[in-house]
Amino acid sequence: MTAELGYGQPLGGVAQTAFVVPDLQLAVRRWVADMRAGPFFVLPHFLVTGQTYRGEESRADITIAMGFAGHMLIELIQPLDQAPSVYQETIALRGYGFHHLGIACADVDADSLDYQSRGYTEAFRAAVPTGGEVVYLDNGTGAQFGFLELLPVTPGMDATFTRFWEASRGWDGTDPVRSFI
Repeated sequence: MTAELGYGQPLGGVAQTAFVVPDLQLAVRRWVADMRAGPFFVLPHFLVTGQTYRGEESRADITIAMGFAGHMLIELIQPLDQAPSVYQETIALRGYGFHHLGIACADVDADSLDYQSRGYTEAFRAAVPTGGEVVYLDNGTGAQFGFLELLPVTPGMDATFTRFWEASRGWDGTDPVRSFI
């Protein structure tokens, strides 16, 4: 495992900033026009078997888009239903906007246990298409100030996010919305 990911972020450091949005297409257009981020790679209907929310099976359906602003991976998340979720918690408490920071982890389970020893709880867990599982952690202020997400640094994750970052380098603004897969 390298100390730095293919897109320039450190293992163990903040690798992603995420926002919950009411309209993914509008949010992508704003990030492209106002922040010159992108292109964005969209994964529609991210609802996988076995995902959990606060220890119970989760049925929350979301669509996500990921794109880069420099070396920072930006994730935009649009809830597609009203099912209980970490996203609906945030929306109910303070509306749309910042949701979480993603930490690049060599071992999500070990890091989750470490955070739990410091008072965090697992709020959400789900398998991801790049391999492994993500875990959202809450220290009691997640919905108010933002959750922490543990991102599994797998070869698939590093290759996928590096591909997204490479697409952003020298990007001329064309084809701003692309397929995640």
